[in-house]
Amino acid sequence: MKVYDELVARGLIAQVTNEEEIREMIDNGKATFYIGFDPTADSLHVGHFMALCLMKRLQMAGNKPIALIGGGTAMIGDPSGRTDMRSMMTQETIQHNCDCFKKQMERFIEFGEGKAQMVNNADWLLNLNYIDFIREIGGCFSVNNMLRAECFKQRMEKGLSFLEFNYMPMQSYDFYYLFQHYGCNMQFGGNDQWSNMLGGTELIRRKLGKDAHAMTITLLLNSEGKKMGKTAKGAVWLDPNKTSPYDFYQYWRNVEDADVMKCIRMLTFLPLEQINEMDSWKDAKINEAKEILAYELTKLVHGEEEAAKAQAAAKALFAGGGDDANMPTTEVSAADLVDGKIGFLNLMVKCGLAPSNKQARQLVQQGGVFVNDEKMTDATFAVTEEMLKEGVKIRKGKKVFHKAVLN
Repeated sequence: MKVYDELVARGLIAQVTNEEEIREMIDNGKATFYIGFDPTADSLHVGHFMALCLMKRLQMAGNKPIALIGGGTAMIGDPSGRTDMRSMMTQETIQHNCDCFKKQMERFIEFGEGKAQMVNNADWLLNLNYIDFIREIGGCFSVNNMLRAECFKQRMEKGLSFLEFNYMPMQSYDFYYLFQHYGCNMQFGGNDQWSNMLGGTELIRRKLGKDAHAMTITLLLNSEGKKMGKTAKGAVWLDPNKTSPYDFYQYWRNVEDADVMKCIRMLTFLPLEQINEMDSWKDAKINEAKEILAYELTKLVHGEEEAAKAQAAAKALFAGGGDDANMPTTEVSAADLVDGKIGFLNLMVKCGLAPSNKQARQLVQQGGVFVNDEKMTDATFAVTEEMLKEGVKIRKGKKVFHKAVLN
């Protein structure tokens, strides 16, 4: 199966322009394509996973990825899919986040001469003269069409600022600039970016003529991929210091039954023939499929050794909780103790098992917390220094395990 057909078979392609040309370019390694990442945090999360895997697939087929970091557009904030305005970040914070992104992307994409490139749109957007910018591209955009764009609909309900209204022309300008200076002939993005992406394609054609070949593709379920990044505890990060390999493994191990095969097809690099055989799996076999998904994705992000540790820890814990060697662990220092003790609610917050003492108390009162395999019923309980020396094993619900130890 050729590359483009495999992308379709995996459910990764939603909409395209010029499908036959796109197919020919991708199959023959002629695409120089970009995907944008806004540096709104100092780590990528699982919502970015689909884009990273796609870039890896296409690079393996000889195509050239450009990872566009939105250091310039992040100064405005993307209104797509939002009902509120994004917080403004300093240039120093944005640059720090960009540096973190590159380190994580290097696990997926090979950068270097003639390979993948990382560029930051701050390099050209921040130096633009606004009058020159509007004179150059303003006539290529219809305000009526922009107001009908999907990316503005939710913000229109609460009030779209003029600041955010500039986002579409700026993103369009990115493709125009990359086309001229980097030979970028294709762009990928989520369904929520379709209007912005079409704006870039149209800008190239209007400014450079009908013969300019700029292609646009959207990824199926990318908006769902962003939603994948959120859990009750917050985002599921690719940075192991934010989400441990064990918690990352457990996140994928606990996906809904209805989603597991879709995730395996879209996100893993297992052969389609093997995946198609798994389509008929039911009941207990679904859990096996979840273990395969969790292992494969943890291996991609954290390496084979950490994936094996996470899998072994999960199996040991669910088999009876005996082996906690690879359980996520939080170290408690003497400074955290008062008279040789720490309140259990405070300990839950420190371990990241609850965002606040109030919510920790609610979990205890609901009977969903266990300490060393005993149900915790007393929200005023204090954990002693002696207990921490031995290690305190905490279970939240049926699937979240954590250990607290004295450092």
